[in-house]
Amino acid sequence: MLWPPGGFDSRFEPWQLVTYSFLHGGFSHIFFNMLALYMFGGEIERLFGTRFFLCFYIASVVTAAITHLVITSMMGAPPVPMVGASGGVFGLLLAYGIYFPYRRIMLLIPPIPMQARTFVIVFALIELALGVTQTAAGVAHFAHLGGMLGGILMIQYRRGQFPFNRKT
Repeated sequence: MLWPPGGFDSRFEPWQLVTYSFLHGGFSHIFFNMLALYMFGGEIERLFGTRFFLCFYIASVVTAAITHLVITSMMGAPPVPMVGASGGVFGLLLAYGIYFPYRRIMLLIPPIPMQARTFVIVFALIELALGVTQTAAGVAHFAHLGGMLGGILMIQYRRGQFPFNRKT
């Protein structure tokens, strides 16, 4: 689990920034994360190559963890642990929306077809709204958005547009 650092009874360890993503809160949590990984991960891995795909996924997971820790700390949320691969999945979802924007995605419930880019934008806005209003307790909405942030940073790096990899 990813425990927030600090406090009297802090259980935070640096490796938790990655290992939290291997734990899940129940069957449906892992089922939907793995379903999304199956649906979007294969095409992104073929596009990126295995090595960059792994780096991309880990960067999304770590950025999700850091974003969750920073934002929840700033909001004064209680220090509760976080689990799940959703941050990495949201990074993959963002990449899918960027590289395959016009592909049709069919939602499960309700069954509505939409373009991948529309799906990504709607999902990000929903996560932002739920995170700001602090609804759906027990869901790390800012970790989801942090995964997207890590994804966009890695895409910028891959394209040579990241500030630190420009040749001057």
